[in-house]
Amino acid sequence: MKRTLSLLLLLPVFAVAALAQGGQQKPADSKPAGAMPTADQIIDKYVQAIGGKAAIEKLTSRVVKGSFEIAAFGASGTAEIYAKAPNKNLGVFTIAGFGVFQEGFDGKVAWAQNPQEGLREKSGAELATAKLESEFFKDIKLKQLYPKIAVKGKDKVGDKEVYVVEATPVESSVETWYFDTQTGLVLRQDAERESPQGKANTQVFLDNYKEVDGIKVPFTIRQVSPMFTIDIKIEEVKHNVPIDDAKFNKPAAQ
Repeated sequence: MKRTLSLLLLLPVFAVAALAQGGQQKPADSKPAGAMPTADQIIDKYVQAIGGKAAIEKLTSRVVKGSFEIAAFGASGTAEIYAKAPNKNLGVFTIAGFGVFQEGFDGKVAWAQNPQEGLREKSGAELATAKLESEFFKDIKLKQLYPKIAVKGKDKVGDKEVYVVEATPVESSVETWYFDTQTGLVLRQDAERESPQGKANTQVFLDNYKEVDGIKVPFTIRQVSPMFTIDIKIEEVKHNVPIDDAKFNKPAAQ
């Protein structure tokens, strides 16, 4: 259970606004079929699908509240995510009967605090991932943040046909994105993430997109790992809320 709850914090805290996605099975090998759009065309369509560059640039902060459940372990709790441009992020996850887990990035320092490990500062691959996932305008900076992007073919997520795109960031591990061929929205993202317990492969599925302040946000998120599945339901999203920079700072050691 200890490892399980620690891995909970692999939840992409950028999931609601950036590239976190939804579904359940690992797809079969992708095979190109017919004329494929370029990676630039797929990404441009995605940006338009979620609201467009102008609408995204109007946002300065985001506060997300919701709940989550890990059915395999009978665990549930609440989640609060705070994000502020250009690159600050804080996730607060409260697990009923266990305690509060926090992960933050203040623009330079990435940190985590929980009842099991106390307070620690991130470095190496964990720090690189925190920087990447804290980019407030990530959706409109994908080509800059991921210098190598390749279209691998078509596949399906559930009953929806998707373009499969492999993206390699400047730092951190390669990711695979699945874009709905019809709507342009991201339905799934696969990635390998570092934690104190080692590497973990995750699949994140996004569903139930709703428009909030001119941009589309997934309100249903499922994260699948070899150990467990986390079901997340977003209940509230607010933009351009004043947030003190100090909220993202690493807490003082007790």
